[in-house]
Amino acid sequence: MLNTSFYDNSTSTRGRVRPLWYHYPECVVAPQPFVFYFVVKVFNLVVGTPGNIYVIWQIISKKKNTSTSDIFILNLAVLDAYFCLMTPIELVNRIEFGDERVWIFQRFAYGVKDLAPLFLVCICVDRYMAVVHPVLFSSYQETATRICICAVVWMFIIPYSVIKGVWGIMSVSGIFGGVILFAFAVMVFCNISVIWVLRHSVAGREKMHPVKKRAFKMVLKNLGIIVFNYLPPVAFMPFVSYYTYFEYRCQISISVFSIMDLSCSIEPLLYFRKLDAMIGMCCKKKASESPVDVKV
Repeated sequence: MLNTSFYDNSTSTRGRVRPLWYHYPECVVAPQPFVFYFVVKVFNLVVGTPGNIYVIWQIISKKKNTSTSDIFILNLAVLDAYFCLMTPIELVNRIEFGDERVWIFQRFAYGVKDLAPLFLVCICVDRYMAVVHPVLFSSYQETATRICICAVVWMFIIPYSVIKGVWGIMSVSGIFGGVILFAFAVMVFCNISVIWVLRHSVAGREKMHPVKKRAFKMVLKNLGIIVFNYLPPVAFMPFVSYYTYFEYRCQISISVFSIMDLSCSIEPLLYFRKLDAMIGMCCKKKASESPVDVKV
């Protein structure tokens, strides 16, 4: 989610195709980060679009074995699918038209994607409560509660995206920085807490319960993906003022936020791993041990 003025420019040379990075003429000497950015865009279109659509279909169609986090995963998949589907529009406009009205629409899409981590925060907090505070968690398992939380998140996403689309990237840069720092801190805290509790729940025992073991592995993978996708922008933002214009515009920002955009494809792939585990569990005989109280 490229949170620079990269999308504020719409200068173009009509009537001929030119390199996409010529929106910044000074970046022509360093095209590699921009090539990486567009490779990520195409990868998200090819992998992330069908992946997120399949996740949406799976959650809507399944009648049992639902997770308490599915409502948050559904909203995240809708958001990511929309962002991936914007790729052809962006590329055509960038190469050929340079229409400012399309840039507004494109910046709106990036505004929506900017705040995607809020749904990841909801997922992480939901799992944190299920594992660390199961008694309290059992008192708010109703779907209506989670629908209300999603509505609040969307009430924040839509105005943010409209402001970004109409007034440009810099109008919301401070908000974006605060949100991503907050989201990263909460997600890391929740996942480390879940890993800690699951790991110490087997203290003095030889084996971990199979369901807890699966949850432990899943949360460990979640933590790895969160660090991979969101640590670069978190580490990058405090030092923006120390970079030269060329370093910031042509090298660092484009690379960092391209890595962040990869979450559009990584998140549905993680869901598929969880789905495979659930299918495998259903195909086996029931274990003689009693199941855990909550699903994570």
